[in-house]
Amino acid sequence: MYRFLLTPRWLGLGALMGVAAAVMVLLGNWQLHRYQERSAINERIDATAQKAPVPLASMLPGPVGAGHVQVQPPAGAEWTRVTVTGRYDPANEILVRGRTVDGHVGFEVVTPLVLADGSAVLVDRGWVPPAPGGAVAVPEVPPAPSGQVTLVGRVHLSESQPDSVTRREGRLETRRIGVQRLADELPYPVYGAYLLAEDVGPGLTEIPIGHENSWQNAGYVVQWWLFAAMAVIGFGWLARREAHPHAPDDRDRAAAPRPPKPVDRVAAADAEGTKAS
Repeated sequence: MYRFLLTPRWLGLGALMGVAAAVMVLLGNWQLHRYQERSAINERIDATAQKAPVPLASMLPGPVGAGHVQVQPPAGAEWTRVTVTGRYDPANEILVRGRTVDGHVGFEVVTPLVLADGSAVLVDRGWVPPAPGGAVAVPEVPPAPSGQVTLVGRVHLSESQPDSVTRREGRLETRRIGVQRLADELPYPVYGAYLLAEDVGPGLTEIPIGHENSWQNAGYVVQWWLFAAMAVIGFGWLARREAHPHAPDDRDRAAAPRPPKPVDRVAAADAEGTKAS
């Protein structure tokens, strides 16, 4: 009854459905992996928020070698609260444009903090709105504290796809905080990650640490796996319909109510006349 499945047409359809189902399962597995990654990040953000800060040097390897060579930080260092002491270098302050906080586009202010050994770590001191002239107009930036300061911040890994760096009105400007790219513009070795400062000063808005939307990936997992199941079930339904082409029609005809017989109006009128006479 199902020998037709061995014909080229059905073999091709089966192969197509099988490949489609396999691809959808793989896509679901990839979304599951993303869900697990994002959930782990969220758990780390919450866990590190409750811990006391540790010295920067105990968490991040310091720059090594000449120039701006730096050691990449371990992945587990991200979002850790650290404390560090040094002096801000306002002469090499960096404005990161096109940054959104609470739905408003402005600038993040990144200032190098030079440590006692001559190396530096980039510190994101906070967010400022643009000047009245527009979103790209140079904003008014509160000056960095002078003298030796000790601060607490969260470790943030370097952003991918670093943008070009320009200098305008005495400040460096860019759209991405790519540490390696920015280090090329600075006169000292730089740590391989930057810090999001806590307790920012007046005129600055602290950069919020948002959680990853892991539940969106969980929804995609269910979606792709349902599509894979539908592909397999759909092939089985088509095969059964091909094997039993008349069974559903016979049952439908048997279950359907029969239409009433047409009434012969002439015969009915004659019968009425006979009764009357």
